[in-house]
Amino acid sequence: MRFNRSLILAAVSLSALVAAQGAAQAGAFALREQSATGQGESFAGVAAGSAGVSSMYWNPATITMAPGWQGEFHATAIIPESKIAPTFTIPAGLAALGPSGDIGMDAVVPAGYASFQINDSLWLGFYNGAPYGLVTKPNPVWAGQIYARTTSVFSYEAMPTIGYKVNDWLSVGAGVRAQYFKVRYFSATAASPFAPSAGLEGDSWGFGYSLGATLTPFAGTSIGIGFRSAVEQKLEGNFQYFGIPIKANLVLPESVSVGISQRITDAFTLNATAEWTNWSRLGYPRVTNGLTGTLLAQSPYLPLDYKDGWFFSVGGEYRINPAWTVRAGLGYEISPIELETRSPRLPDTDRVWLSVGTTYNWSDQLSFDLAYTHIFAVGNTNLSLTPGNPTFATRGAVLTADVDTHVDIISAGVKYRWDNPAKAIPAPIVRKY
Repeated sequence: MRFNRSLILAAVSLSALVAAQGAAQAGAFALREQSATGQGESFAGVAAGSAGVSSMYWNPATITMAPGWQGEFHATAIIPESKIAPTFTIPAGLAALGPSGDIGMDAVVPAGYASFQINDSLWLGFYNGAPYGLVTKPNPVWAGQIYARTTSVFSYEAMPTIGYKVNDWLSVGAGVRAQYFKVRYFSATAASPFAPSAGLEGDSWGFGYSLGATLTPFAGTSIGIGFRSAVEQKLEGNFQYFGIPIKANLVLPESVSVGISQRITDAFTLNATAEWTNWSRLGYPRVTNGLTGTLLAQSPYLPLDYKDGWFFSVGGEYRINPAWTVRAGLGYEISPIELETRSPRLPDTDRVWLSVGTTYNWSDQLSFDLAYTHIFAVGNTNLSLTPGNPTFATRGAVLTADVDTHVDIISAGVKYRWDNPAKAIPAPIVRKY
């Protein structure tokens, strides 16, 4: 059965049009949800190719594992629930404004991929999607409204990629990343129920790169390492309500992903991932008046004093028969946000990921993926806006609170191979003179 190619290509291109907004699920405001295949194993082994063509997001060298001409489209529904219940405030009257309600906003995160094998050694690929995204929106009137009313992060990234198979055991890859980034950072101007909102809004384009390598030291063993560079965003926009143009430089973090995939039997494969993200480079981005170049008096910096983030996962994949494959994974995430830096805009904490997934091969060319993940916080997630917390310094009101958070994620994907799987890709042409 062959689907209309223009229809499928249109579906793949949707990731360039859909806004990736919702509770970020890769530590801070990053989005890990780039693959339904990887989602089913809590992203275990993705840098080693366990997610198929979509593994190029973490390691561009993995496209050399995809024969022929292939395309994928993934869409992930993120359904978060996060509620903040104040326990103590100064001034005491803030508590009377009540809890936040559910600050998490449901979202759909798209990602599209394509890879094309030129010959036995050379591949071209392309990714487009959203590496960052966040929307939190508490009740318009609540105890922490002077700290947070609306927070929004939107991004879009396009990454053309090249992969080269050096020999039977080594492949390398690289990608160029063009990234759009937009942020809205609003809070109430006062603690009264009818106070208007004010805040920063800005956007920009930034550029970075991706590098990777895969090793196959033994039959059935794949080891991959991928690096995504930092991206500097020179935001320009306005301080809404006050009508002041602003500028702010924000350097988004680099990351390193290491994956291993080990085939145990012809049907069963084990995978593992370790990932580091340099969130500590964010620090305190300075916000300046766009007209005078001086620090903005109302909000001179963004209090993003994060530490580095880590993510670890293990998973397994079992091929039941040629049509069906099932997978499951367990992940543990060490959040870059601690109690001392946690804010009501993003009350992040360490989390456990539990995932299951499946692939159905409709034919040699067409397959479908489905995955489900439940994420729950580890221990108590408290909020302490007191002296020492960088967010406290922006308004000077004490707010302590309990936070209750969990997330459900449903991801689906479609994969199509455009060429004939039975027809081999020609070897490189070698001319003799």
